[in-house]
Amino acid sequence: MTEGGKLIIFSAPSGSGKTTLVRYLLDQPELNLAFSVSATSRPRRGKEKHGVNYYFMSISEFKNHIKKGDFLEWEEVYRDNFYGTLKSEVERLWADGKNVIFDIDVVGGLRIKKKYPERTLAVFVKPPSVDELKIRLKKRSTESDDKINMRVAKASVELATAPQFDKVIKNYNLDVALKEAHQLVADFLGVNIPKQEEE
Repeated sequence: MTEGGKLIIFSAPSGSGKTTLVRYLLDQPELNLAFSVSATSRPRRGKEKHGVNYYFMSISEFKNHIKKGDFLEWEEVYRDNFYGTLKSEVERLWADGKNVIFDIDVVGGLRIKKKYPERTLAVFVKPPSVDELKIRLKKRSTESDDKINMRVAKASVELATAPQFDKVIKNYNLDVALKEAHQLVADFLGVNIPKQEEE
């Protein structure tokens, strides 16, 4: 893959709030971030759009990309539910002169970090507790109880990987977590954040 900007990874168990943090960071112009859209073989949910939320593919399409070595990383997260990062997506964003930010699962995040150790900041977002996670997932009402229980079981395993990340943000209070994420990324990119006016 060609030279380009930096890579910022946000990983966490489902429901930890990583997507909220990533969206906030994308809105900070001085960070010059662009979002890496992942590919997935899972069906669309709600109003999700192809090429915006994910690149939606059939299972056979996804497996074909694996065969051709098109992924920077990929994983079968649940049976027949594949997720991955296309090399072409990262190269496209680098060609635009952007730093690339990922909202990605723990295994994928660590794989990218391993490939680009020098230019990657890997951040783990920690929820207050697994119980709180379950409450947040239920509030979403996008998935069955079985699916939620599967995610909660997976969360316990994922939480154990936190020490392998460069930084851990505890998302107990969203405002604090947002500030911390902003500062971490700015420091990594060598960018000065405009001082916030005190309320």
